[in-house]
Amino acid sequence: MNWPELADKCIMPMASRRQAITLVRGQGVRVWDDAGKEYLDLVGGWAVCTLGHCHPVLVKAIAEQAQTLMHISNQFYSIPQTRLAELLVKNSCFAKAFFCNSGAEANEGMVKLARKYGKLKLGGAYEVITALNSFHGRTLAMVAATGQPKYQEAFTPLTPGFVHVEFNNAQAIKKAATRNTCAVMLEPIQGEGGVNIPDDGYFQEVRAFCDERGLLLMFDEVQTGLGRTGSLFAYEQLGVEPDAIALAKGLAGGFPVGAFLAKAPCAVLAPGDHASTYGGNPLACAAAIAVLNYTLERNLPQHAKEMGSHFLARLQALKGRFPFIQEARGRGLLLALQFKEDLADAVQEACTRRGLLVNRLRPSALRFMPPLIITRDEVDEGVDILEKALAEVGRK
Repeated sequence: MNWPELADKCIMPMASRRQAITLVRGQGVRVWDDAGKEYLDLVGGWAVCTLGHCHPVLVKAIAEQAQTLMHISNQFYSIPQTRLAELLVKNSCFAKAFFCNSGAEANEGMVKLARKYGKLKLGGAYEVITALNSFHGRTLAMVAATGQPKYQEAFTPLTPGFVHVEFNNAQAIKKAATRNTCAVMLEPIQGEGGVNIPDDGYFQEVRAFCDERGLLLMFDEVQTGLGRTGSLFAYEQLGVEPDAIALAKGLAGGFPVGAFLAKAPCAVLAPGDHASTYGGNPLACAAAIAVLNYTLERNLPQHAKEMGSHFLARLQALKGRFPFIQEARGRGLLLALQFKEDLADAVQEACTRRGLLVNRLRPSALRFMPPLIITRDEVDEGVDILEKALAEVGRK
């Protein structure tokens, strides 16, 4: 069966599938296609597969909950949802959690929270300042929030209420703020935008300005959260606490779930203000509890920090051999390799043929988001394959 041909016939396009690979099985940091070929997976479901593929702890939790209770409406309480909320609150600076299905929904809900806060506390202010090169999701509102015209042009007119400013520029935020501003929403590290890391002091200055003006500071940690950057939440490394945070991707290690968390003063949603049919259902929450407990018990954030440091050092060492590499950057296990030319497609293709999966982030950049359980030997294996792919591309 030619699965890619059938898929292209029946499915609307979602992503650019530059290689016709159909994956059928995964274990740990490895996956296999329908022809039996093995790949080392440094994409990790776009930073989703926290514990790798089919981790026994996650499989067991899903199987047990599936035999007990999979779904109820939020008209009723459930124990897994309550336990997950407690776990998130206990391990963060927040007081309340709201569960949904995805990162886009988490950000959308967080913006609704900010707008209600603006009505209650800021005289009806409703605008949210976000950053250029940000990425906050694919709903119409989050496309408008995202500071990248390429995602917006096909869907104009855009949902109003968002102002975009330069990332890593606190003065730009101060200049853009008006009486209509209710919140600032930022990624601690811009993931899809290029793995862009701001300067030290940026978030402290933004936090001080928000405090001065009474604005909410909200972090989109859909990609950076839950251990990926070397701490459970990326904000822990910044010296500031946001008022609200959005999570998804790695929260349940591959099972769809999202959440936004808020401190008590801005947890202003009342029954009926926002809801989600599937949000926080027992099956999703049982999966998330298993992943979060394992992450905490095994200190995966520290492991991600150590593996990421080694990974980054090996990527930086490649720059000396391949002059077309501009830089390697990242934090923890969220990394990027930037080229001086548009070589990402060719390098990705060469990697795939050699059994290594990487993410073509931009025409001139690759991104690496492996499972947090990756070992030093697996990092070295991946970089060794990448080096061979770079050498092949460099000869052309």
